[in-house]
Amino acid sequence: AVVSTQSTGARLCVEGALRTYDYCDERAIPYNKCGKLIVATNQEESERLDVLFDKGIQNQVPGLALVDRKEILEIEPYCTGGIRAIHSPNTGIVDWKRVACSYGDDFKAGGGEILTGCEVSKIKDVGKEIRVDCKNKTRVTTKHVITCAGLYSDRVAVQAGGKNSPRIVPFRGEYLELRADKRYLVRGNIYPVPNPKFPFLGVHYTPRMDGAVWLGPNAVLAGAREGYSWSSLSKRDIAEMISFSGLWKLAMPNLSYGVKEMAKSALLPLQLADLQKFIPEVQLSDIVRGTAGVRAQAMSADGTLVDDFQFDDSCPGMLHVRNAPSPAATSSLAIADLVVERAATSFNL
Repeated sequence: AVVSTQSTGARLCVEGALRTYDYCDERAIPYNKCGKLIVATNQEESERLDVLFDKGIQNQVPGLALVDRKEILEIEPYCTGGIRAIHSPNTGIVDWKRVACSYGDDFKAGGGEILTGCEVSKIKDVGKEIRVDCKNKTRVTTKHVITCAGLYSDRVAVQAGGKNSPRIVPFRGEYLELRADKRYLVRGNIYPVPNPKFPFLGVHYTPRMDGAVWLGPNAVLAGAREGYSWSSLSKRDIAEMISFSGLWKLAMPNLSYGVKEMAKSALLPLQLADLQKFIPEVQLSDIVRGTAGVRAQAMSADGTLVDDFQFDDSCPGMLHVRNAPSPAATSSLAIADLVVERAATSFNL
């Protein structure tokens, strides 16, 4: 990935990718180093591509190269819409569910215990210990607590006595999939050049380890923190979003973008038009609706999207990870070291 040279995420992304490959080799977890193209389809995008490439070089992303149209077609023969691109040959794909399960096995092998189905209802400092109570009556008593609660990171931190900001606003990303007989159109990852005018990346082509090719995602405001479909609605979550001034400050200048994303969610031809900028051969009959995910977008009260790591250690004995931005999976092993370092400092260990 190519991210801002000013962020912790930039450093962790490069380090984390290398360590992930090593980890997968050690655990015999298969991966595919299929590479990535960040493709410019017009002159304006081509100019932004140069800026992105310079950042990548400063970030010391290995193997980066600027390629022309001819070289694009050598890498991705059906990507005829591109005029220039950044090629990252070391970008790869892996089954992250398998990696996460392996992390869990490592944790248990080290003496840890994983409790599932335990929704936290209260975190309280009772003097010499901290009590974590769950709705299923489970209680965990400990000396220190580290929380990394994703879509609920703000609520968990606040109920423990942490800061009110940043807040989490859920955005659903909906994917399409290429039909099996059209997967030959894509060899590796094909990404657009990010547009700094808009808060999200835009649709891209992502091959999977099972052979599938995901297309997308879009970005629409979800009706619930776990709103993986339009029918998933939460009165509490909606009320919180409506009353949050930061969301309105983000929404108003990006209103047309938001409306377009909602339209794309309902009308596949609109998403198809974005996909055809890269591979014109893709047709409506070649795509089907796929899965969806929800992004835990941290947002400040002034409407600024928090795009770097943020920690809250205002509660004695606790460290709350308030934001761990994409690509957090790629960076996960490096992020773990960062959290340990922060915890050691916060807890005076």
